[in-house]
Amino acid sequence: MNRDTLIARLDDRSKPWSMIVIGGGATGLGTAVDAASRGYRTLLLEQGDFAKGTSSRSTKLIHGGLRYLRQGNIGLVRESLRERGLLLRNAPHLVHPLPFLLPAYRWGEEYFYGLGLKLYDGLAGELGIERSRILSREETLHRLPSLNPHGLRGGVLYFDAQFDDARLALTLAQTFDDLGGTALNYVRVISLKKRGGKIFGVVAEDMETERVFELDARVVVNATGVFSDAVCLLDDPEAPRTLKPSRGSHIVLDASFLPGETAIMVPKTDDGRVLFAIPWHGRVLIGTTDLPTKEIKLEPNSSDEEIDYLLIHIRRYLTKSPRRADILSVFAGLRPLVTKSDLKTSKLSRDHVLDVSESGLVTIKGGKWTTYRQMGEETVDRGADVGGLVKRPSRTRSLRLHGWTENPGAPIYGADAAALAQLTADHPALGELLHPNLPCRACEVVWAARHEMARTVEDVLARRTRALLLDARASVEIAGRVAVLMARELGRDEKWCEEQVSEFTRLAENYVVWK
Repeated sequence: MNRDTLIARLDDRSKPWSMIVIGGGATGLGTAVDAASRGYRTLLLEQGDFAKGTSSRSTKLIHGGLRYLRQGNIGLVRESLRERGLLLRNAPHLVHPLPFLLPAYRWGEEYFYGLGLKLYDGLAGELGIERSRILSREETLHRLPSLNPHGLRGGVLYFDAQFDDARLALTLAQTFDDLGGTALNYVRVISLKKRGGKIFGVVAEDMETERVFELDARVVVNATGVFSDAVCLLDDPEAPRTLKPSRGSHIVLDASFLPGETAIMVPKTDDGRVLFAIPWHGRVLIGTTDLPTKEIKLEPNSSDEEIDYLLIHIRRYLTKSPRRADILSVFAGLRPLVTKSDLKTSKLSRDHVLDVSESGLVTIKGGKWTTYRQMGEETVDRGADVGGLVKRPSRTRSLRLHGWTENPGAPIYGADAAALAQLTADHPALGELLHPNLPCRACEVVWAARHEMARTVEDVLARRTRALLLDARASVEIAGRVAVLMARELGRDEKWCEEQVSEFTRLAENYVVWK
């Protein structure tokens, strides 16, 4: 993907776009891929970087949702398990099975949870992974040697899937590009164009050049997650607010706290939530919280109370108790929950809602990463009706995503790994690790700027490599080197490098837990 080439397409006004999608997170990208797969001329506009908001701040799971099963939402669980299976087929380089252990400390717990997980297995049908099973105390500790043994009776082993959210978002952008779509980051929609009370396009600004574009379209889709109410207000200043966002925070620890490849699922915390401890990129990810919030922004901050909540609850299950000083990074995301009630956010459904305004704005709200594809398919179906587009079936159920490879053990670059290796072979110095505590290499920075539309140091360290989430302090230490590598690729000067390092350093302070 080359941003200069793609943005030049905006000058072609010989015909309108079939569909303009506002929002470059999971939902917007899923919608754009579905539309392009049907042959619709599609444009996606994202005000920041792809997945800069909620879509890069998840718990990194593609799962059916055991808590939804407990709430009796069988339909959502069945749909999620189906989508989980499709993703395992269509993106094996990014999504892989992950064993979970649900420890039992009370008499009969393992049988009670085991029964529920049998239903979970059954709902997955032919797209299931492996069958769950009850483990003895000895088998449980063999799987999780760092699990607190005091009072442990046994456990239940089951399987879900894990992924890298920001990398999947980028892969969707690349898939969209492969299909002939036009995806642009750092282009902000300023207003909606109307004629006779009906929307026929958008006015957008390139955030890098401040150039303004007037873009016509048969239909406009609002897929902006927690910002969807704000876009609805561009359409109708009297539009009701239907989102009740909640903040979910996570902490990242060294792998020594949970060695191995098995995750822990705590079925019920003090406030009734589910808690996960998950091996991820050589670290342990602990999450998540669920607090209602009225402050909607791209960089939500975790509170001290949330951090303490996660530490207190995970200490009950580990022999090695983590402290605040052990936290390598902390991050938070906002859930775009849809509500018309006073329910607590932890009780609200993760179902999605489609709406079409009187002027024809198609808005998709709610949902979660696991069901992004289904949400995209339904949104394009509705958008095609609104825009009077020729009806064409969705192809995404069997669409292999960019980088697909038959080798499920391939790295996150999938089929692109060979080209990345060639880059290193041509320039051996680029094969060096940027920091001994981080897995990212110099070649990945060059690749991100050259082929993945990374425009800032934050794009590389927060989303292309995940360094900011893996070790916030270490990521700051390599920001200068990353800036220099990017400047060579993007034609930037020394002043740009200094500004980028300064901006990233300020950002990273929010990911560091101070004692």
